[in-house]
Amino acid sequence: MELKEESLKLHRKKHGKLAVKSKVSLKTKHDLSLAYTPGVAEVSLAIAGDKKAVYDYTMKRNTIAVVTDGSAVLGLGNIGPEAALPVMEGKAILFKELARIDAFPICLATQDTQEIIKTVKNIAPAFAGINLEDISAPRCFEIEAALQDIGIPVFHDDQHGTAIVISAALVNAVKVVGKKLEDLKVVINGAGAAGTSIANLLSCFEINEHVCTSVKELIICDSKGIIYDERPDLNNDYKKKLVKYTNKNKVTGTLADAMKGADVFIGVSKGNAVTKDMVKSMAPNAIVFAMANPTPEIMPQDALEAGASIVGTGRSDFPNQINNALAFPGVFRGAINAKATKITGEMKLAATRALAGSVEPTRERILPDVLDKSIVKLIADAVKKEARKNKVIRR
Repeated sequence: MELKEESLKLHRKKHGKLAVKSKVSLKTKHDLSLAYTPGVAEVSLAIAGDKKAVYDYTMKRNTIAVVTDGSAVLGLGNIGPEAALPVMEGKAILFKELARIDAFPICLATQDTQEIIKTVKNIAPAFAGINLEDISAPRCFEIEAALQDIGIPVFHDDQHGTAIVISAALVNAVKVVGKKLEDLKVVINGAGAAGTSIANLLSCFEINEHVCTSVKELIICDSKGIIYDERPDLNNDYKKKLVKYTNKNKVTGTLADAMKGADVFIGVSKGNAVTKDMVKSMAPNAIVFAMANPTPEIMPQDALEAGASIVGTGRSDFPNQINNALAFPGVFRGAINAKATKITGEMKLAATRALAGSVEPTRERILPDVLDKSIVKLIADAVKKEARKNKVIRR
């Protein structure tokens, strides 16, 4: 049976992947009196007298909302909130299995930016954090930015989870090929949520440069080619912001032009965008991260045959899987443990370093296994330490 049919069979049989389980017994009337009426009234009064007590008496302290509008699901596009639900359930069980965090899928029947912002603010009292997921750019930037002051961590995984794992993979890949981050020419294909966040991290944008090493040259391409200052059709404010700290040499042209002499290619856009000839034009010991799902920008074997030294994808059926599940469970576990009110750039950088340092890298293993639970603790401890250092914790 093929994987597609097997997955359909599993989901139909189980009617999804998630269920609610009670933490307390409800076998006797006394149990009921404690868990519900009349006993629960005393708990409510305690919280009414001190809102911070909600963390002591309820599920809030260990619960995440996984919020989507279904507008950018995997590589499937704008397929709507109902079709996004299986993916959000998947995120929720990863939170539980890997980080012991309870997570609820919240699939919204709106793609209006302001309505999403308002809705998340309104549901925030029940949660310790918000994981934004599969919301299309550029709306995702505005939504995340508008939610940074709600008193709990808000993290758009498509942006920051992707940036953390790719940056960690790159740190380890350059060790294997004998290069240095500060000497690299990096090309990113995709100027949406993931591409922008990767560029931010690799250029130390909005991060203290004293604790962050940036790459030498960074070029970003979208569907129309290289992003550069004064490009006539560059009418997106977020893309205009990118030119302030990328493409310092003002290179123009296509993706193929950008890749000439590049040390690293990072694809976070669409499949089959890269040819063997494009990989052949890269610098010696090239690194190729073809992250489009389910079809990579170039298949790993083709990239290797064209001369790439290290190849990674988002898929679990090839070596060097670079997947967000290596990041978001540990990031939220650390933020919750620290009682953090937000997730800063320094906290993301700490997660990157912890992930990169978790393995001795080789050409076919630049990151640990996604299901290795010990990685969650490493990242969580690093994030918790940085949150306290940054003093972004509730009092």
